[in-house]
Amino acid sequence: MNQKSNGAHIKKFIVDVLNGTSLGIVITLIPSALVSQLLLLFTGTPVATKIGFMTTLIQSTLPIVAGFSVGQIFKLSAIDSGSIALAMFVSSGVVTQTKTGMLISGTGVILNILLIATLATALVKTTTNIFGHLKMLLQPLFVLLVAGGIGLITLGPLRQVQTLIGEAVAYATDLTPLLLGALLGGIFAFLIVSPLSSVGIAMAINLTGVGSGAANAGIVVASFTLAAMGSRVNPIGATLAHFIGSPKIQMANMLTKPKLFIPTTIGAMIMGMVATILDIKGTPFSAGFGFSGLIGPLTAYSISDKSLTAIISVLLTFIILPIAISFTLKWIFMTKFKLIHSEDLKLTLS
Repeated sequence: MNQKSNGAHIKKFIVDVLNGTSLGIVITLIPSALVSQLLLLFTGTPVATKIGFMTTLIQSTLPIVAGFSVGQIFKLSAIDSGSIALAMFVSSGVVTQTKTGMLISGTGVILNILLIATLATALVKTTTNIFGHLKMLLQPLFVLLVAGGIGLITLGPLRQVQTLIGEAVAYATDLTPLLLGALLGGIFAFLIVSPLSSVGIAMAINLTGVGSGAANAGIVVASFTLAAMGSRVNPIGATLAHFIGSPKIQMANMLTKPKLFIPTTIGAMIMGMVATILDIKGTPFSAGFGFSGLIGPLTAYSISDKSLTAIISVLLTFIILPIAISFTLKWIFMTKFKLIHSEDLKLTLS
């Protein structure tokens, strides 16, 4: 009984860390996703420039917001949550030292952010009463030096892991078109809900053309499928966040319930092939976004010949077929065979 209890406690601890990190990712990335394409219509205007600056800058606060979100889910104090956030920020890879100062860019290495979120939270929970009245002075420094220090050591190797995975994905681009489309659709549908950066990998391997379109299509149908399957137990805002923002909001559920990858992978491989047949294209930047911020569909349209056929193809790839496939998969897996239940996709939002 003791072992079972310990196992359940450890599992809940990991799930809470994943949920907090996922929440931080969504909070910091959704604002940019919502306005990025709209701002292109007002390029050069002072207001658009300021809004672009704000929404871009907050993406680099991902490790800080994720740290506080983890603390919120664990119901920790402000000092505890702040200590976790500091350790995650310094070891995330968001800040790079230069000869003239420090450069802040990107969202960091998610694998390392997750690792340090776990370590820092464990440290906080085990030392919460050790420092007594000096907690405010000593705990932030202690967690920063121990967890943050370890994070700086693991940052390089875990960044390399992401690079190696990107190189492995790149091999798929040498396959025949339909097989390429199916594999890239399935791979990127997995990446978008994993601790890895789909955008980072797409940029690293310079994924362009129909390969980028297939990757995008896979992400889109995975997003719609997860939204449809969890719509009964999640509020409307969270449901929309799957495809308007990022399906990475489901990372904790996906990693703890691997069966959820079955319908998303099937749908993504189908849409990857369809996108290839319809000659949907993209850029390395758009490949990892899917429907988020309309980056995928607008990029596909902008580099097409803008004919009526191209418009229909974009609508089929990014809206009509993903919705149809998502509800079909929902019926098959939830109604027909009852392999997946709505509660499997319930989100922890506080």
